[in-house]
Amino acid sequence: MSEHTNRTEEGGRRSLVRRTLLRGAALGAAVPLLPAATGAAGAAAAERSGAAATGVRADSATLRWLGTSGWRIDVGGRGILFDPYITRFETGLFGPKGSFDPATELTCDEETVARHAGRPETVLVSHTHWDHISDVPYIAKSTGARVFGTETTYHVLRSLGVDAAQISVVKGGEVLDFDGYTVEVVSSRHSRNAKWSYFAPGTLNAPPPRAPRTISDLPEGDTLAFQLSVAGGPSMFLMGASDVDERAVAGLRPDVLMAAVPSSRATHRYVPRLLGALGAPATVVPVHWDHFERPLSGPPLRDPVMDLDGFVAEVHRCSPASRVVVPDYTTVFGADLRPTA
Repeated sequence: MSEHTNRTEEGGRRSLVRRTLLRGAALGAAVPLLPAATGAAGAAAAERSGAAATGVRADSATLRWLGTSGWRIDVGGRGILFDPYITRFETGLFGPKGSFDPATELTCDEETVARHAGRPETVLVSHTHWDHISDVPYIAKSTGARVFGTETTYHVLRSLGVDAAQISVVKGGEVLDFDGYTVEVVSSRHSRNAKWSYFAPGTLNAPPPRAPRTISDLPEGDTLAFQLSVAGGPSMFLMGASDVDERAVAGLRPDVLMAAVPSSRATHRYVPRLLGALGAPATVVPVHWDHFERPLSGPPLRDPVMDLDGFVAEVHRCSPASRVVVPDYTTVFGADLRPTA
């Protein structure tokens, strides 16, 4: 579970040359966009934004937000899933203080998962908390998709009956070619709560004594991020938690950043460090800010712990040239992160 971290001060970008309006945004409403900053980061983002407008085919991919940090990305009829948590069962996490139950049993609503997941060929898993992996065993077994994740992901999936031949262990640094898109695996870090900690730490270096049955049986297992680059389309940096290893992402310059929203200030200067390390991406999409125990059939409800508005405002301050798109569960986006209809 990504217990996101941190809100901070911007890094000195003041000159705003123009204003425009962002289409497709906060829970169906428009969000103001402040492009064209001065300085190197602003110039880099403006250059990429122009390139995205002219060089990225909107039809090169479609993207659907699956809530939490999850995405379904379709490239020429080939499906890619990132952290698909679709069942969204109740644990008490969003209830009154003290109602969270770590002994909540893992549940998979197979019909709902199949409807939203489609027929993926590739599944990318950032870490093994329940709100990132608990639907992955069913998806893998029912579709034959190949799953990429940590060694902990491997042992969890094997214990839940996924064929070893379908699972690829990655650590960070791999660049994988899928003939039409590439995936670069990036070592990352899990979010921190206000006490500089998080739920269910730990890793697995061997199969667990018994298959996981409850959410507390699923340790974090180290955290990865992924940069997905589509031929003729955008490069997308996919995050499952709100922290970043700046050294690990050095040199990456994604067009689109799917950025996990923090829940506390425990991580120092999270937003400016993240945007600076990735070169101020042209488009920033906040994720993992929703109440993920409510079904995808309704509109997104905000996690009351998350300051989504503050996060968006800070992105504008730190990188005024970046376009911010706040997704919902029903919009299908083109590769340019604009609604397809």
